[in-house]
Amino acid sequence: MRYQIKHALVQYAADTILEDVNFEVHDKEKIAIVGRNGCGKTTLLKLIAGDIKMNNPDSDEECGIVMAGKQEIGFLRQISFPDGEVAVEEEIKNTFSAVFACEARMAEVEQQLAREPENRQLMNEYDALQKRMEALRGYTWRRDMEVMFQQFGFALDDLKRPIGSFSGGQQTKVAFIKLLLSRPDIMLLDEPTNHLDLPTIEWLERYLKNYDKAVIIVSHDRMFLDKIIDVTYEIEYHRIKRYPGNYTAFMKRKEEELIKQERDYELQQKEIQRLTEWIEMWKNTPTKVAATRSKRMAIEHMVKIEKPRRFDTKAFHAMFTPVKESYTDVLLVKNLAIGYEQELSRVSFQLRKGTRLAILGENGKGKSTLLKTLVGILPALGGQFTYGQNVEWGYFDQQKAVINDADPAQTVLDNFWQEYPDLKREEVRSALGSFLFSQEEVMKLMGQLSGGEKVRLELCKMFQTRPNLLILDEPTNHMDMVGKQALEQMLQNFQGTVLFVSHDRYFIQQVATGILEFGTDTVRQYDLGYDDYLQEKQKQESAVPRIQGKNGQIHDKGHSSSRVSKEPTLQDVFDKKTYYNPGKIKSRLIKQLEKYENQLAESEERAASLQLQLMDPSLASDYQQLMELQNQLQEEEHRQETLLERMLETETELEELE
Repeated sequence: MRYQIKHALVQYAADTILEDVNFEVHDKEKIAIVGRNGCGKTTLLKLIAGDIKMNNPDSDEECGIVMAGKQEIGFLRQISFPDGEVAVEEEIKNTFSAVFACEARMAEVEQQLAREPENRQLMNEYDALQKRMEALRGYTWRRDMEVMFQQFGFALDDLKRPIGSFSGGQQTKVAFIKLLLSRPDIMLLDEPTNHLDLPTIEWLERYLKNYDKAVIIVSHDRMFLDKIIDVTYEIEYHRIKRYPGNYTAFMKRKEEELIKQERDYELQQKEIQRLTEWIEMWKNTPTKVAATRSKRMAIEHMVKIEKPRRFDTKAFHAMFTPVKESYTDVLLVKNLAIGYEQELSRVSFQLRKGTRLAILGENGKGKSTLLKTLVGILPALGGQFTYGQNVEWGYFDQQKAVINDADPAQTVLDNFWQEYPDLKREEVRSALGSFLFSQEEVMKLMGQLSGGEKVRLELCKMFQTRPNLLILDEPTNHMDMVGKQALEQMLQNFQGTVLFVSHDRYFIQQVATGILEFGTDTVRQYDLGYDDYLQEKQKQESAVPRIQGKNGQIHDKGHSSSRVSKEPTLQDVFDKKTYYNPGKIKSRLIKQLEKYENQLAESEERAASLQLQLMDPSLASDYQQLMELQNQLQEEEHRQETLLERMLETETELEELE
């Protein structure tokens, strides 16, 4: 066990945030902390990081924090780079101070060994330093830095730029890169997927899944959690509970436990009522005194089952009908050039009534820029777009919502009323109540609102106009799980049209009826839901002609990843013929399996060779060659995964045939 919290109490002033917290981290566990906004998830991270202390009385000997030796804990805190003129590379290199100290000492020991070659103590120290360098990944620190820097969407030239020249979101990414490169024993991540595009999120999933130490994540991205997490802790009503498995497994287990607790509670209450009624009936009968006392003691010694509390599912519930109904053609975009000073992309698509079109693609391609152009915040650089008849749009910008330049001393009620001064007080309170600003919540000051509350307020303002076209830029950022589910249901039942940007794959899966993909060179529209879109992309990739590279590897033309052609399945054979020869089919499947095994062995040999080349000190400064080697290694790893899948399919077919 790496780390343990026992019976912790955390309070702010007189408010209890967490009580009787028992929390454990084992070995390489990937742990999720889930719960409603404001339940104390970030507070728990701060407690683990040592930023805050427990509030237990000093006399409470049962409480405390226990660690197995010294555990390095890494936490992405509020971003603060004191010197904006420092180059990004120098800022990131601060992460490797232990590596540089180790290098310096190794140089000193080398000089001493040159003078005293038989000094056993120096030789042992040098051996220990070498092992420490390997443990710190000190021989590959530059390659690790540059590969990760590019994975987060930066160019290598950006390493030379001053940190102050980057946006707030980019500086957050730099801080995130520093945390990942520091490789702490326990890594604490608070909403790590915010502001990351889908390719980066998918890369981060693979990185964290294979990370050889512990990770604790607070996130509202359900698909992200499902792909990484081994253990889920839920905070609800100030208490915390551990569940094995990912988020989906946790939800299933929680529902099952709740049903059982409700059943057990009802049975116990019925038994208590039965015993109580018997006692009341016979308590004055002399011959029943002993029996009465026995039943009273039975009630007193029962381990009382707590009355179960249903999930805290309170969420906004605004459902509205647009003021006007649009015509079938809602928006036509033809060869629209978007960008700021330079063109980012050219876009053409058609949006019809009732469609919920999700915009996907890497950061920097122009997804949010497209929305800003369509609502008039940015001018078009070329081409044209036309709204259909009766179209009235409402625009939500999550960045504007969270930054919110309102007077911090203004109340939520006054802030909303300022935008809609013609509404009566009851109408304002009703509108805000639909988005969970009820009773005393409407008097909350703007400066006290969390990111999720600011998002809810901005959505409330937008929905008040009752548009028939919703244009939404990252509406789920900062929302908790229940809030996302409420918004999903709203949009699924919405009688108008939706155009939205999101990096939340589960949200896209639930809402989108079409996809607008910002690819490497083109923007393409798919009249498909998210799952069908992914299948279509796989078909397109597998259909790309394959060419043989110089090194003998097979590559998809126009793609960097290698593919394995799929052999005909047993079902394919049945579909083609009305009769079949089981012996021939079995022989073919056995040969097919042998071929896959040979291909897997060859791929593993190539991967091992690439690993050795990556460790070659002579390539330490040849960044282009290192990137090519890294890409080839990723191709081989993908190829091995595909071959293993094909082998499993073939083995299954053999079993079915037998």
